[in-house]
Amino acid sequence: MNIGIIGAGHIGSALAVRLTGLGHKVYIANSRGPETLMDVAQKTGATPVTVEEAARRGTNLIVVTIPLKNIPDLPKDLFAGVPAEVPVIDTCNYYPLLRDGRIPELESGSLTESEWVQQHLGRPVVKVFNNIHAEHIVTRALPAGTPGRIALPVASDDDAAKQKVMALVEELGFDAVDGGNLHASWRYQPGTPAYGEYKPADKLREYLADLGMERTEAQHAEFRANHTRQEQEFLKQMQQSGGAE
Repeated sequence: MNIGIIGAGHIGSALAVRLTGLGHKVYIANSRGPETLMDVAQKTGATPVTVEEAARRGTNLIVVTIPLKNIPDLPKDLFAGVPAEVPVIDTCNYYPLLRDGRIPELESGSLTESEWVQQHLGRPVVKVFNNIHAEHIVTRALPAGTPGRIALPVASDDDAAKQKVMALVEELGFDAVDGGNLHASWRYQPGTPAYGEYKPADKLREYLADLGMERTEAQHAEFRANHTRQEQEFLKQMQQSGGAE
């Protein structure tokens, strides 16, 4: 496949390593231009391009994996020439304290993170790879049926795109679990037990079913509080590390 990756950070680079290793042609971009991606190209085997080229050359699949706050800065017509059948993966997470600032729709819970991204991009997205540590995309991949294989939830409002992405997740070495529509993707956002805590496919399906599809006010409050504590703890660790130096 021809795959465009917009974002050359940890997740984007890890996906590039795995996808090129599987024989796919990967085009990778960042906001600073392809000339800044020579090291990434050497490490991953991906071809450095501009953001616009990544969208144009990703004729089978496009991955958007940039900080959430930078989504509105992408070119407004980025996907204008991309055929509707090309899935667009969103890996974004919302970190209001660490990086993104407060976004009203996400604070209130009226939108999930990927619904917010979908609105800005102007086309359906598929939510996946947001709840796995980047390095584990490379190190924890296992053949189908192997004990301990990680399951990853996949959500989208576009069922055809979701099925294509679920097949890719399986190819990458993980069990793909249908996470429902994009409005239900809150179930594996930061602060939930499915964020960074891996489950086998049967346990992940049980967890998603137990939560239900519609997020209650109590669930939103609980998981936002969990996420705030996690961010505060991380900030504290960063401060202590900086002080030690």
